[in-house]
Amino acid sequence: MSKREILTFARYYKKKLNKKVFKVPISISGFTCPNIDGTVAKGGCIFCLNDSFSPNINKSRDKILINSFSKTNPLLQNQLHELKTQFFTTKNSLKKIKKAQKFIVYFQSFTNTYAPLDTLKELYLKALSFKDVIGISIGTRADCVNDEVLQFLKELSKSHEIWVEYGIQSIHDNTLQKINRGEKFENIEKIIQKTKEYGLKVCTHLIFGLPDESDEMIVETVKKVVSLNIDSIKIHPCYVVKNTLLANDLKIKKYQPIDFNRYLNLVEESIKLIPKHVIVQRLTAGIDDDTLLAPTWCKTKNFQLNKIRDRLLLNNVIY
Repeated sequence: MSKREILTFARYYKKKLNKKVFKVPISISGFTCPNIDGTVAKGGCIFCLNDSFSPNINKSRDKILINSFSKTNPLLQNQLHELKTQFFTTKNSLKKIKKAQKFIVYFQSFTNTYAPLDTLKELYLKALSFKDVIGISIGTRADCVNDEVLQFLKELSKSHEIWVEYGIQSIHDNTLQKINRGEKFENIEKIIQKTKEYGLKVCTHLIFGLPDESDEMIVETVKKVVSLNIDSIKIHPCYVVKNTLLANDLKIKKYQPIDFNRYLNLVEESIKLIPKHVIVQRLTAGIDDDTLLAPTWCKTKNFQLNKIRDRLLLNNVIY
């Protein structure tokens, strides 16, 4: 039996551009989410401590926060400076260590379309002006994207690689309610379809091991999401870090973290469902510091990756 090579982000751009392309994660001070600031919910998702998801986040974030309804943005010049500083620091490291040639600026932490359109234009255009940058990837929520934003991104996509990354996590509304997501999947689905209609590339984020989700529910999520004509997918285990609502549930044994063998089984099953043309950008995640509470296997990313690769090889799949 011939082996299947999973289409990773690196392989996709190597085939498309014959270049080593890397994403540069960026975290912008002053950005927040509508389920943090009270617009749709308060407190954020139960697993969310954004510091744990981004290496570039400003640990001493500004007390001033902006959103789509802000009339002015007094933080803009500082944000543009952060963007430049973070980009060139990471770019230089990637060029030296990974021999990177081209870059996509990844607006990662919080909701990166949840700001006035003028602010978004300034930040996106600044990112695209950097040498060796071929595009941007924007992490966001479906309820924070409108036609104005999509139209602007469509114009940018005529000469750049433009990705919109939607945090879906689960298609099950009862799960979205439990994790304090402040969204319903019906609306998420509509925005993904609209984003595709604008000709933009879509990456979706899913989390395995959310409270009370069965294997069947997780597989159903994967099936549904890949049916939406997405271009890429990221899969994360649900892990618990300090100072989150999920940490409280873990303490009182209301939440049981996902077992690694179960996670492996679900990844194995998911890969069978993901079409060969869909880019698999991530199959695991974790954090190697003292904020991690559980599961402990999320502490070592290389351990996870090696086990995932070994499991997939048993199915003649190369990751």
